[in-house]
Amino acid sequence: MRVVSICPSNTELVEYLGEIHKLVGVDDYSDHPPAILDLSRVGPDLSIDMNKVEKLKPDLVLASLSVPGMEKNIEELERRRIPFIILNPNSLEEIAQDIQTVAEALGCNEKGEIKAKAFRQKLLDYKRQVDDSKKQSLYWEWWPKPVFTPGGRNWLTEISTLAGCYNIFETADQASVQTDWEEVQKRDPDHICMVWVGVKTEKMRPELVIRRPGWESMRSIQQGNIHVLEESLFCRPSPRLLQGIEKLTQIMSK
Repeated sequence: MRVVSICPSNTELVEYLGEIHKLVGVDDYSDHPPAILDLSRVGPDLSIDMNKVEKLKPDLVLASLSVPGMEKNIEELERRRIPFIILNPNSLEEIAQDIQTVAEALGCNEKGEIKAKAFRQKLLDYKRQVDDSKKQSLYWEWWPKPVFTPGGRNWLTEISTLAGCYNIFETADQASVQTDWEEVQKRDPDHICMVWVGVKTEKMRPELVIRRPGWESMRSIQQGNIHVLEESLFCRPSPRLLQGIEKLTQIMSK
């Protein structure tokens, strides 16, 4: 079977299933696992080169709608009649379901059931360890200007809970919230987590966040609780979010 993944989280899901050998091409941003680094590249996930995809003669393309703008990839796949499935999870349970969906599409149903069960069990293990008596508030920053942060319908709100804290925008009934610096300051979180989408940790500058007007009085700034985290462990809807939960749990326990 010849499979092309056009989103990093889809590539990581295939890896979780142990089916990397079926991949013949991936998008430019797929960087895990190392075994895929030599595969053919078909362009950035928001503007996939469908000519390159077509040349790979895939039996299946793993598409996504996790980022606004990916719709045009779907339209082009349909126009060219290239077989595809779409993944667009917002919750951890939907990621578990996607594990089984992809496994079925790749012809490894039993493996998918086993892996999805293991994923769900790990989430239950974290849930049992949560100490609700010490909950701290947390602000996730997806993008600095305009400010975007996850709301109640995003997996990062669930991850916050599993790590023993809570997202200050968890009451927003949407996956992504556009807000501003003044609103974040008003909510005064205990911790700030910088996970700028598509930006490597070494490129992020917490000193610019600290200098925002009025932010010097925030608890997170005064206590030095500003964390630069790998967006690959927190912003991609893949089983690697389990590593993100583990890392956040360790941060919260210090």
